[in-house]
Amino acid sequence: MPERRIRLGTWLLAAATLCSPETNVLHAQEPDRTVVRIAELVIDPTQLENYKAIVKEEIDDSVRLEPGVLAIYSVAVKDKPNHLRFFEIYASDEAYRAHIESPHFKKYVALTQRMIQSRTLIETTPVQLSAKAQQPKSVD
Repeated sequence: MPERRIRLGTWLLAAATLCSPETNVLHAQEPDRTVVRIAELVIDPTQLENYKAIVKEEIDDSVRLEPGVLAIYSVAVKDKPNHLRFFEIYASDEAYRAHIESPHFKKYVALTQRMIQSRTLIETTPVQLSAKAQQPKSVD
């Protein structure tokens, strides 16, 4: 368990560009509190471009405005562009709860609920989280 704490703590400190917009430094978090969620969504293919524009704005706002949102990544399954996977990292359960109550998340839900054909949410237990200090840029 201590080795896991050290590895996770190292990851949190190395991910320097993920959290604070003022300083671009990730504030150290209690490793046992980190929440990682995975979402698997299937989007109506006729609404995919609209959905992607809305979710891009929501992700950008979440990372920029919420200190507890450490990272949100969105990818499409190869050869199935409307099958999306989201990998979300929060500083704590409280940060996740604050995220789903935020105005920008509620706006995202209201605008996209009819575009989503299926949704699977997966709760996880972090085992190993490692990252380079440079966060990937948005793909437009």
